Amino acid sequence: MALHAAKEDAKLIFAPAGTEAHGQAGQFTKGHLTRTDLDPSSPIRQFHAWFGAAQHPAAQVAHPETCTLSTASLPSGRVSARMVYLKELDDHGFVVYSNFGTSRKAADLATNPWASLTFWWESMERQIRVEGKATRLSSEESQVYYDTRVRGSRLGAWASRQSQVLKPEGDDDDGRKELDGWVKEAKDKFQDQEKIPVPGFWGGLRIVPESVEFWQGRESRLHDRFVYTRKVEGKDQWTLERLSP
Repeated sequence: MALHAAKEDAKLIFAPAGTEAHGQAGQFTKGHLTRTDLDPSSPIRQFHAWFGAAQHPAAQVAHPETCTLSTASLPSGRVSARMVYLKELDDHGFVVYSNFGTSRKAADLATNPWASLTFWWESMERQIRVEGKATRLSSEESQVYYDTRVRGSRLGAWASRQSQVLKPEGDDDDGRKELDGWVKEAKDKFQDQEKIPVPGFWGGLRIVPESVEFWQGRESRLHDRFVYTRKVEGKDQWTLERLSP
Protein backbone atom coordinates (compact mmCIF):
# COMPACT_ATOMS: atom_id res chain seq x y z
CA MET A 1 0.00 0.00 0.00
CA ALA A 2 1.38 3.38 -1.00
CA LEU A 3 2.02 5.94 1.74
CA HIS A 4 0.92 9.50 1.13
CA ALA A 5 2.37 12.59 2.75
CA ALA A 6 0.01 14.33 5.15
CA LYS A 7 -1.42 17.64 4.07
CA GLU A 8 0.33 20.67 5.52
CA ASP A 9 -2.72 21.61 7.57
CA ALA A 10 -3.36 18.08 8.88
CA LYS A 11 -3.50 17.69 12.65
CA LEU A 12 -0.69 15.49 13.99
CA ILE A 13 -2.44 15.16 17.37
CA PHE A 14 -6.14 15.69 18.00
CA ALA A 15 -7.99 15.30 21.31
CA PRO A 16 -5.74 12.66 22.91
CA ALA A 17 -7.11 10.96 26.02
CA GLY A 18 -4.45 9.22 28.07
CA THR A 19 -3.07 6.28 26.09
CA GLU A 20 -5.81 6.60 23.47
CA ALA A 21 -5.06 8.43 20.24
CA HIS A 22 -8.30 10.37 20.64
CA GLY A 23 -11.55 10.12 22.53
CA GLN A 24 -13.40 11.29 25.60
CA ALA A 25 -11.14 12.59 28.37
CA GLY A 26 -11.71 11.10 31.81
CA GLN A 27 -13.77 12.85 34.46
CA PHE A 28 -12.39 14.23 37.72
CA THR A 29 -14.24 12.45 40.51
CA LYS A 30 -11.87 12.09 43.46
CA GLY A 31 -12.88 15.03 45.60
CA HIS A 32 -14.41 18.41 46.11
CA LEU A 33 -13.30 21.61 47.79
CA THR A 34 -15.27 24.16 49.80
CA ARG A 35 -14.22 27.26 51.70
CA THR A 36 -14.56 25.42 55.01
CA ASP A 37 -11.92 22.90 53.86
CA LEU A 38 -9.30 25.64 53.65
CA ASP A 39 -7.22 27.45 56.25
CA PRO A 40 -9.04 30.77 56.69
CA SER A 41 -5.95 32.95 57.00
CA SER A 42 -2.81 31.40 55.47
CA PRO A 43 -2.07 29.87 52.04
CA ILE A 44 1.29 28.72 53.41
CA ARG A 45 -0.38 26.60 56.08
CA GLN A 46 -2.92 25.35 53.54
CA PHE A 47 -0.14 24.35 51.15
CA HIS A 48 1.64 22.57 53.98
CA ALA A 49 -1.52 20.56 54.71
CA TRP A 50 -2.05 19.57 51.08
CA PHE A 51 1.64 18.75 50.62
CA GLY A 52 1.53 16.46 53.66
CA ALA A 53 -1.46 14.65 52.18
CA ALA A 54 0.37 14.29 48.84
CA GLN A 55 3.38 12.76 50.62
CA HIS A 56 1.25 10.01 52.15
CA PRO A 57 1.81 6.66 50.37
CA ALA A 58 -1.93 6.25 49.84
CA ALA A 59 -1.96 9.39 47.67
CA GLN A 60 0.35 7.70 45.13
CA VAL A 61 2.07 10.96 44.19
CA ALA A 62 5.61 9.95 43.23
CA HIS A 63 7.33 13.30 43.78
CA PRO A 64 4.98 15.91 45.24
CA GLU A 65 7.87 18.39 45.44
CA THR A 66 8.09 18.53 41.63
CA CYS A 67 6.80 21.78 40.15
CA THR A 68 7.08 24.02 37.12
CA LEU A 69 8.97 27.28 37.63
CA SER A 70 7.92 29.89 35.07
CA THR A 71 9.69 33.19 34.44
CA ALA A 72 9.35 35.93 31.83
CA SER A 73 11.89 38.27 30.26
CA LEU A 74 11.28 41.98 29.80
CA PRO A 75 10.77 43.89 27.60
CA SER A 76 10.03 41.01 25.22
CA GLY A 77 7.59 39.31 27.59
CA ARG A 78 8.79 35.88 26.42
CA VAL A 79 7.98 33.18 28.96
CA SER A 80 10.18 30.20 29.81
CA ALA A 81 9.40 27.26 32.09
CA ARG A 82 11.18 24.26 33.54
CA MET A 83 10.63 21.49 36.10
CA VAL A 84 12.31 21.99 39.48
CA TYR A 85 12.05 20.61 43.01
CA LEU A 86 10.58 22.55 45.91
CA LYS A 87 13.18 22.22 48.66
CA GLU A 88 11.96 24.50 51.45
CA LEU A 89 8.77 26.13 52.70
CA ASP A 90 8.61 28.72 55.46
CA ASP A 91 6.43 31.66 56.46
CA HIS A 92 8.16 33.79 53.82
CA GLY A 93 7.58 31.55 50.81
CA PHE A 94 8.66 28.70 48.55
CA VAL A 95 12.35 27.93 47.94
CA VAL A 96 13.94 26.16 44.96
CA TYR A 97 17.66 25.81 44.14
CA SER A 98 19.39 26.22 40.81
CA ASN A 99 22.07 27.97 38.74
CA PHE A 100 21.51 31.71 38.63
CA GLY A 101 24.60 32.66 36.66
CA THR A 102 24.23 31.54 33.05
CA SER A 103 20.74 30.02 33.02
CA ARG A 104 17.71 31.31 31.12
CA LYS A 105 15.86 31.80 34.40
CA ALA A 106 18.70 34.02 35.64
CA ALA A 107 18.43 36.21 32.55
CA ASP A 108 14.64 36.42 32.96
CA LEU A 109 14.79 37.30 36.65
CA ALA A 110 17.42 39.98 36.03
CA THR A 111 14.79 41.92 34.08
CA ASN A 112 11.62 40.78 35.86
CA PRO A 113 11.42 39.49 39.45
CA TRP A 114 7.96 37.95 39.03
CA ALA A 115 7.79 34.16 38.87
CA SER A 116 5.29 31.36 39.32
CA LEU A 117 5.26 27.75 40.53
CA THR A 118 2.72 25.16 39.41
CA PHE A 119 2.22 21.83 41.20
CA TRP A 120 0.15 19.05 39.57
CA TRP A 121 -0.73 15.96 41.61
CA GLU A 122 -2.65 13.87 39.07
CA SER A 123 -3.53 10.97 41.33
CA MET A 124 -5.27 13.41 43.70
CA GLU A 125 -6.66 15.57 40.88
CA ARG A 126 -5.18 18.64 42.55
CA GLN A 127 -3.26 21.63 41.27
CA ILE A 128 -1.65 24.55 43.10
CA ARG A 129 -0.49 27.77 41.45
CA VAL A 130 1.85 30.20 43.22
CA GLU A 131 2.62 33.68 41.89
CA GLY A 132 4.97 36.19 43.48
CA LYS A 133 8.28 38.02 43.44
CA ALA A 134 11.52 36.04 43.57
CA THR A 135 14.51 36.88 45.76
CA ARG A 136 17.87 35.13 46.07
CA LEU A 137 18.90 33.49 49.34
CA SER A 138 22.23 34.45 50.84
CA SER A 139 25.26 32.19 50.32
CA GLU A 140 25.09 31.27 54.01
CA GLU A 141 21.47 30.14 53.69
CA SER A 142 22.17 28.25 50.45
CA GLN A 143 25.19 26.49 51.98
CA VAL A 144 22.92 24.76 54.51
CA TYR A 145 20.98 22.95 51.79
CA TYR A 146 24.04 22.54 49.54
CA ASP A 147 25.77 20.53 52.26
CA THR A 148 22.95 17.94 52.20
CA ARG A 149 23.56 17.09 48.53
CA VAL A 150 25.64 14.11 47.47
CA ARG A 151 29.21 15.01 46.52
CA GLY A 152 28.60 14.45 42.81
CA SER A 153 25.75 16.94 42.78
CA ARG A 154 27.81 19.52 44.67
CA LEU A 155 30.61 19.16 42.13
CA GLY A 156 28.07 19.22 39.31
CA ALA A 157 26.85 22.62 40.47
CA TRP A 158 30.40 23.94 40.09
CA ALA A 159 30.92 22.23 36.73
CA SER A 160 27.78 23.22 34.86
CA ARG A 161 27.57 26.47 32.92
CA GLN A 162 23.81 25.94 32.75
CA SER A 163 22.23 26.62 29.35
CA GLN A 164 25.58 27.46 27.72
CA VAL A 165 26.07 25.85 24.29
CA LEU A 166 28.45 22.87 24.46
CA LYS A 167 30.86 22.72 21.52
CA PRO A 168 31.64 19.34 19.90
CA GLU A 169 35.25 18.16 19.93
CA GLY A 170 35.36 16.06 16.77
CA ASP A 171 32.96 13.97 14.71
CA ASP A 172 32.38 11.43 17.48
CA ASP A 173 31.29 14.03 20.04
CA ASP A 174 28.08 16.02 20.40
CA GLY A 175 29.43 18.39 23.05
CA ARG A 176 29.43 16.07 26.06
CA LYS A 177 33.23 16.01 26.24
CA GLU A 178 33.37 19.70 27.09
CA LEU A 179 30.99 19.14 30.03
CA ASP A 180 33.02 16.12 31.15
CA GLY A 181 36.10 18.33 31.09
CA TRP A 182 34.45 20.89 33.37
CA VAL A 183 33.45 18.10 35.76
CA LYS A 184 37.06 16.89 35.89
CA GLU A 185 38.22 20.44 36.66
CA ALA A 186 35.78 20.61 39.57
CA LYS A 187 36.87 17.20 40.90
CA ASP A 188 40.54 18.21 40.72
CA LYS A 189 39.86 21.55 42.40
CA PHE A 190 38.11 20.00 45.41
CA GLN A 191 39.74 16.55 45.51
CA ASP A 192 41.10 17.01 49.03
CA GLN A 193 38.11 18.90 50.42
CA GLU A 194 35.11 17.31 52.11
CA LYS A 195 33.51 20.69 52.76
CA ILE A 196 32.81 22.25 49.36
CA PRO A 197 31.67 25.90 49.32
CA VAL A 198 28.47 26.72 47.49
CA PRO A 199 29.22 28.42 44.14
CA GLY A 200 28.45 32.13 44.07
CA PHE A 201 26.30 31.63 40.96
CA TRP A 202 24.26 28.81 42.49
CA GLY A 203 21.78 28.83 45.34
CA GLY A 204 18.28 29.29 46.61
CA LEU A 205 15.48 31.30 45.11
CA ARG A 206 12.52 32.20 47.29
CA ILE A 207 9.19 32.98 45.63
CA VAL A 208 7.33 35.24 48.05
CA PRO A 209 3.68 34.64 47.15
CA GLU A 210 1.25 37.38 46.24
CA SER A 211 -1.41 34.85 45.25
CA VAL A 212 -1.85 31.09 45.75
CA GLU A 213 -4.61 29.13 44.04
CA PHE A 214 -5.85 25.71 45.17
CA TRP A 215 -7.63 23.66 42.50
CA GLN A 216 -9.61 20.46 42.94
CA GLY A 217 -10.85 18.65 39.85
CA ARG A 218 -14.62 18.09 39.51
CA GLU A 219 -16.89 16.41 36.99
CA SER A 220 -17.80 18.16 33.73
CA ARG A 221 -14.74 20.40 34.19
CA LEU A 222 -16.64 22.41 36.81
CA HIS A 223 -13.62 22.46 39.08
CA ASP A 224 -13.37 23.96 42.56
CA ARG A 225 -10.91 26.86 42.61
CA PHE A 226 -10.01 29.09 45.55
CA VAL A 227 -7.39 31.83 45.49
CA TYR A 228 -5.63 33.57 48.36
CA THR A 229 -4.53 37.11 47.43
CA ARG A 230 -2.24 39.18 49.62
CA LYS A 231 -3.99 42.36 50.78
CA VAL A 232 -0.89 44.53 51.26
CA GLU A 233 2.62 43.78 50.01
CA GLY A 234 4.80 42.63 52.89
CA LYS A 235 1.86 41.92 55.18
CA ASP A 236 0.64 38.44 56.06
CA GLN A 237 -3.00 39.27 55.43
CA TRP A 238 -5.03 37.53 52.74
CA THR A 239 -8.37 37.51 51.00
CA LEU A 240 -9.87 34.13 50.06
CA GLU A 241 -12.25 33.89 47.12
CA ARG A 242 -13.81 31.18 44.98
CA LEU A 243 -13.09 31.45 41.24
CA SER A 244 -15.25 30.25 38.40
CA PRO A 245 -13.83 27.20 36.66
